[in-house]
Amino acid sequence: MIAKLDNANEAVAKQIYTTFQRSYKIEAELIGTLNFPPLSRTVNDIHNSQTLFYGFYDDTQLAGVIELAIINERLEINSLTVDPDHFRKGIADKLIRYALSECVTSTAVTTAIVETAVVNEPAIKLYKKHGFVEFKRWTPDHGIEKLAMVRTGIV
Repeated sequence: MIAKLDNANEAVAKQIYTTFQRSYKIEAELIGTLNFPPLSRTVNDIHNSQTLFYGFYDDTQLAGVIELAIINERLEINSLTVDPDHFRKGIADKLIRYALSECVTSTAVTTAIVETAVVNEPAIKLYKKHGFVEFKRWTPDHGIEKLAMVRTGIV
């Protein structure tokens, strides 16, 4: 089940934080870095965020989280994480599908963008499956080469 998460609620923010930490530790290993910026995010950062959080629940456990921002006609996928205990269950696929359908029907979103590490092949493959194409590569100050992907014509 997918539900909007109230990150202003401290207990919910802690659940999101735990899911982020568990997932991003695995991603940092995949990328081959110890300095992975998403791991430095705090419960307070999540609690105070103005972005939208949606969670996938497996029974009562928060198994996956997608974080979104809608700016003008653009949907930005800021985070997509799945708890390692729930890998390979199609949860990330369901969260992206939800974001691209349910979340945009009430807005005038026509484009979606996402960024990930160039070496994060599982994420890139998943986004391509949903119609995203690469449009930019760069290396930020933290040194992890990234790419940005876009999907147009959502509505």
